Amino acid sequence: MTDYDVLRVFCGPGGGYGNELGVVRDGSTMPEPGDRQALAAKLGFSETVFVDDPERGVIDIYTPTLRLPFAGNPCVGTAWLLDVPELVTQAGVVGARQDGEFTWVEARPEWAPPRTLRRYATPAEVDGLAVPPPGEWIYAWAWEDEAAGRVRARAFPGRIDERGDSRSGGAGACTGGIDEDEATGAAALLLTAQLGRALNIRQGAGSQLLTAPQPDGWAEVGGRVFLER
Repeated sequence: MTDYDVLRVFCGPGGGYGNELGVVRDGSTMPEPGDRQALAAKLGFSETVFVDDPERGVIDIYTPTLRLPFAGNPCVGTAWLLDVPELVTQAGVVGARQDGEFTWVEARPEWAPPRTLRRYATPAEVDGLAVPPPGEWIYAWAWEDEAAGRVRARAFPGRIDERGDSRSGGAGACTGGIDEDEATGAAALLLTAQLGRALNIRQGAGSQLLTAPQPDGWAEVGGRVFLER
């Protein structure tokens, strides 16, 4: 079996919650995309990263069913693990930095897959949402404190081919897919771009994501990362 690390990314203040991420530090042990996709499906995490050059930060990202040019959770987690100033993804070069307990990456929001950003009037409405039927990938959100930039959010993948399995850590997990994604950095970047301001997002059962717009259309997303094994 290929060696891999398991991280939890975008954890809450107490170190819980967040999404599990698999990282194969030595991608040379499995160079073929088909083999990587098969391993990602077997592991069943939201995403699995293969590190092709640890010094330069060259990475390859897979869900259980798809190869992704970019994703926030894998970039934040791998940047923390490798402690590098940048990552090279299929989408482009992602800046990375450490700031106390938070790891940040800088990317272009348009690298994120399309998401439906759906605003609700109150956090209670977001909390009370039932899982929608398959269809749109929905990022439901409401202001907890608009002046402070605090947001309550939940993410519903909707499409079966973008879901992991029950090991992905999402609420409402079921065999073959997750109904709700606990922590999604790409969607947070899209919301940041739409609102044009820094955000402190409480997502899912207790994950925390911080974001900030940057010059020339870039944006940062940051969070806590813990090594599970």
